[in-house]
This record gives sequence, C-alpha cells and structure tokens, in this order.
Amino acid sequence: MANLTRREFFKRSLASTIAGGIILSGAEAFAREAAGTVVQPVGSVIDLSRCDGCKDVKVPRCVQACRDKNQNRFPEPVKDILDYWPQKKHEDWSKKRHLTDRLTPYNWTFVQEVQVEHNGRKEKIYIPRRCMHCDNPPCAKLCPFSAQQKTPEGPVLINPNICFGGAKCRTVCPWHIPQRQAGVGLYLKVAPKFAGGGVMYKCDLCYDRLLAGKLPACAEACPNEAITFGPKEEMRKLAHQRAKELDGFIYGEKENGGTSTFYVSSVPFQKIHQAIMQTKSKAKKQQPGIPGMPVGVENYLETPNGMAWGFVVAPLAGAFAAGYAAYRTMKGGE
Repeated sequence: MANLTRREFFKRSLASTIAGGIILSGAEAFAREAAGTVVQPVGSVIDLSRCDGCKDVKVPRCVQACRDKNQNRFPEPVKDILDYWPQKKHEDWSKKRHLTDRLTPYNWTFVQEVQVEHNGRKEKIYIPRRCMHCDNPPCAKLCPFSAQQKTPEGPVLINPNICFGGAKCRTVCPWHIPQRQAGVGLYLKVAPKFAGGGVMYKCDLCYDRLLAGKLPACAEACPNEAITFGPKEEMRKLAHQRAKELDGFIYGEKENGGTSTFYVSSVPFQKIHQAIMQTKSKAKKQQPGIPGMPVGVENYLETPNGMAWGFVVAPLAGAFAAGYAAYRTMKGGE
C-alpha cells in the first residue's frame, strides 16, 4: 500500500468517522445520544515548528482560504449606524475589511509574527490564530441571548440571527476572540434605534465542511501541514508526540479548562505570550483582535463572578430563546 501523507491520513480518518455517522448535526446528535450513540468530537494540532507564515505570498494561505470560503457570510451593515446608546461609539469594520493582520468580523483567522529569544538565540515564530473551540466555553454558557452553541462535534458556533452583539462572549473569552460588527442583525428588526449593537463573528471551524466530511479550509490550504485536523483524542496524542520530538511544549490542552485546539512549539509559550504583549505595548494605539497566549489561564465559569453570572444568565437566555421562537412563529419563520 502506498504511503499516506499525514494530511491524507487524517482526512481519510475524518471522512470515515463522518461516514460512520459519528459527526452529526445538533438535533440528530441529540437523538443519537439519547439512543446511546456517542458523538466523537474533533480537534486540531497547530505545529508552530512547521508554520513559516507563507512569506512567499501577500496573505498567508490559511487566511486567504478562510476569507474565500466565508466571504458570502461577512456582514453588510446599514449605511447609517447608530452608536451604542447611551455611549457615543460603535464598532464598524466594514471599511477595514481588507485587514488580515488581526481578527475582525471580516477576518476570522490570522498569522501572528513574533520574535522570541530562547536558548541563546532569537527565533521568529509564526502563530495561526482563530477561535480555540473550548471544551467548556464561557462564551456559550454566559450569552444572555443563547446565540452561541457548543456542538457535539466540537466547534463553538455563533448564530447571527439571534446575536445582539452584546460582546459578553468577548469579555469572558481569555483571548477575546469574537469581534463585533455594528449595524447588522436582530437589533435592526426589534430595536432599530439601538442598531449599534450588531453581531459577533469568529471562526466556526468550517462546520459545514465538517458535516460534509471535509477538512476546514485553513487546514486544507496549508502547504506545510502545520495545521492537522481529525478526531480530538488522536489530535491530543499527536500533540504530545510532536512535543516529545521537539522537546517542546503544548498549549490549549489545559488553558481555559481545555480546548479543541492544541498548539505545539519548541519555544515555551510563556515567552511567546510575553513577546506578543511586548509588541502590543509598543503600538501607538489600541490594537483589538490581537490575542495573547496566557499560559494556564483560568476558565471564567470557575470563578465566583462567573458562577454568579451563570445563575443570572440561565433564566434570561431561556426566556429570550422562547421569545425569539415566538417572534419567528409570528413572522412566519423568516
């Protein structure tokens, strides 16, 4: 039998997993679980020793693939966007949609570049960044509008038809991943005078491609196989294997209580985080959408404030979900 590349191996593993009925849509997954069928989550390994930032092209291939795949889902706001009442501001990225050096509502992944000194020499590190797809995501658990969902397959999704752009998800995310675009979303229908709220946007791990047995666009586009994708526990084992080979380190296995994304690096992530923060501090102005990599960061849901907020949010989210369902029924399901 011919040798398979690592990418082809995991692509076939993913396809067989889906063909076997393990990766399912939300409702079907619930039905299968009720019948005793276990849904197997997926995950990814991002190997920083393999990423070179695609310096031969203007935009890294993973970033361009993500933009190409999702461009028809990017927000198109109204022309006259109102401020966040009672504040005199709103977040509008519609005239900055060309930016690819940070996370925005129009750019759901990007490649950070930092220089780190380790073992007596300076190294340039390239870090593909996007949603970590946490195991116990505070963004989904604490959204007062029930706009976010942790799927059985692993990806954390934002429903743009429900999201009010309150940005609580960004506040409780250790990496502040979701980004807000004003002038779009449900606000325009139910509270047009406060249209500045908008909708939050982030990576959904190409959920539609997963259900079709395909790799996420970023993983498929990477020429160096720096992004490997497959069953989560296989990805965890691969991360540990690569870390051992590199005499390196893993990020994402424990952070925020555990995630579906495992970074591997020969450089300690404490140094990478420090380099990111130093770069940000040197900037002349605030740079939203550029996350750090805090090691061992705590899950907000496990803090006293997070637990208290959870008790407040649960009934609000339930009431909103019921109200939205009634609204859709009145409007004929539009």
